[in-house]
Amino acid sequence: MTAPRSSAPQAADSRAVAPTVLVVMGVSGSGKSTVAALLAERLGWTFADGDDFHTQESIARMRDGHPLDDAARQPWLGRIRAWIDARLAAGENAVVACSALKRAYRRTLTGDSGQVRIVFLEGSRAVIQGRVQARHGHFMPASLLDSQFAALEPPGPEEDPITVGIEDGPDAIVAAVAARLDLPAGDVCG
Repeated sequence: MTAPRSSAPQAADSRAVAPTVLVVMGVSGSGKSTVAALLAERLGWTFADGDDFHTQESIARMRDGHPLDDAARQPWLGRIRAWIDARLAAGENAVVACSALKRAYRRTLTGDSGQVRIVFLEGSRAVIQGRVQARHGHFMPASLLDSQFAALEPPGPEEDPITVGIEDGPDAIVAAVAARLDLPAGDVCG
């Protein structure tokens, strides 16, 4: 497990309201890491990639073409939740990329906190398949995409997600998410 990456420090004026953590979720290849990192940079918030919370054993398992089961995911989700709790306790706004495919996984990450919001990157199998097949150097093979879609439980209205399509480029997706966050104008950089 490597240390989560962090973007720019918090701006003093962004702490005037309760801190928020965004969980950018979707299947492998939906653009979670790219969008979450860009969003954190644009907002001046701390960023972490959920992949950095996996153990080497879990990464090896996925690299070998075996999806993680619920039992294998729970410690990983717990580590991400601990990171979220630490950000909130420190009064930091943050963004984390995490597949969070099932409602139960998202409940683990959000708890009862209204300070943790879900951002769902929604896309067609064809678009995502093309992205996964074109990328190089990622531990998640294209052969696991079917298991990702099988496990996916799209967020329902009770989860109050920010749902955005992934057909546009990352900058347009980030702009769409930022526009739906209802942040004071001084809290959005750029």
